[in-house]
Amino acid sequence: MVMQVGGPGRARVVRGVRGQCGIGEARGTGPGSDREGGGSVPLMHAITIPEPGGPEALVWDEVPDPVPGEGEVLIEVAASAVNRADLLQRQGFYDPPPGASPYPGLECSGRVAEIGPGVAGWNVGDEVCALLSGGGYAEKVVVPAGQLLPVPAGLDLRQAAALPEVTCTVWSNVFMISHLRPGETLLVHGGSSGIGTMAIQLAKAVGAKVAVTAGTKEKLEQCAALGADVLINYREQDFVEEVRAATDGKGADVVLDNMGAKYLDRNVRVLAVNGRLAIIGMQGGIKGELNIGALLAKRAVISAASLRARPREEKTAVVAAVREHVWPLIAGGHVRPVVDREIPMDDAATAHRVLEESGHVGKVLLVVP
Repeated sequence: MVMQVGGPGRARVVRGVRGQCGIGEARGTGPGSDREGGGSVPLMHAITIPEPGGPEALVWDEVPDPVPGEGEVLIEVAASAVNRADLLQRQGFYDPPPGASPYPGLECSGRVAEIGPGVAGWNVGDEVCALLSGGGYAEKVVVPAGQLLPVPAGLDLRQAAALPEVTCTVWSNVFMISHLRPGETLLVHGGSSGIGTMAIQLAKAVGAKVAVTAGTKEKLEQCAALGADVLINYREQDFVEEVRAATDGKGADVVLDNMGAKYLDRNVRVLAVNGRLAIIGMQGGIKGELNIGALLAKRAVISAASLRARPREEKTAVVAAVREHVWPLIAGGHVRPVVDREIPMDDAATAHRVLEESGHVGKVLLVVP
C-alpha cells in the first residue's frame, strides 16, 4: 500500500533496508527468518523520499519493521518533530550519515517496544524521547540506548518529541563548547525557532542576559515572554549596534548562529573580547569572508558543529549531560518546549511548508496517525 503526501509524486515501496543508529536490521532479513522461509515480513509506515523535491516528494509508504541490534532499542513512535535538516534531506542536499535510517526525522517520542542485546536500564513500555540520526518520521524506529531520555515529569508523551534535538544542540554548543556563564550575554539568531526558544530559556535559567533576532514584532513578543532581554528585528535594525548598545559597548560573549556565511563578518564584529561564536546552521550560505585581524584582536573562538554527524559516543555524552543539567529544569517548570502545532505524520508535506514559510514559533510536531 502506498499513500501520496501533499500531492502527486513518484511513490515506490522500499524493501529490505539495513542499517544502524536509527533503523536497525529489517525484520525478517536474517538467517532463519520468515523471509528466508518465504513468509511475510512485518511492515510499518514511514515517510520516504523516492526522489528529491518539494514537500510533495514526501511519501507515506510501507517499509519493513526495523529490529534493534546490539545496544539498541526499538521505539513505537508517538510523535516526531520537524527540523531544518529534514527539509535539506528532502531536497537532496543533506544525505543521512553512513549507517543511518534513510527516512527523515532527527528526534521522536514514544514507548520502548523491544530491547536489543546488551541494553540495561530500560524496559518495554517505558515512555521515552530520543535523539536520532534519522528515521523519526515513522511508526517505529531503532535508536542506540545511550540516546534515549525519559519523558520529563509534567510533559505528555507527544510534547516530549520537541525536546531532544533542541536541548542537545543548545546544551552542547552554548554550554559544553562555548561555556556560557552567569552574567554573560548570549545573542541568539532565530530566537523564535525551536532552537532559539530553548536557548533563551536555558540561558536565562543559568543567569545570562539574552539578545535575540527575529523578523516580526509578534515573534519578538514571543521571545520576550520566554525571558529575552534584548529584542532585535533583523529586518529593521542592525544587531551589531543593538547588542553593543545593550551591553555598554562590550558586545556578546556568545553568539548562537544559524545563518552561516551571511552573518559571519557581523557576528565577529558583535563579539566581545574573548567571545565565542557557535555556528550551527547555514541558512545564509556556506561561503563567507572573514577579517582575521578582528578575530585576533578579540581573542575570539569560532566553533561549528552538526549534531547529526557526530559519533555515537559523542551523542551519548551530550544526551547524558542534557539529562543531568536540563531535565531537572524541565521537571521543575523552569524550561518548557514551545510547540507551535501538531500535524498528522502522513501529512508531513504540510509541516515542511510551514517551516519553509517560517510561519511558526518553536517546534512543529508530526503525530503518528
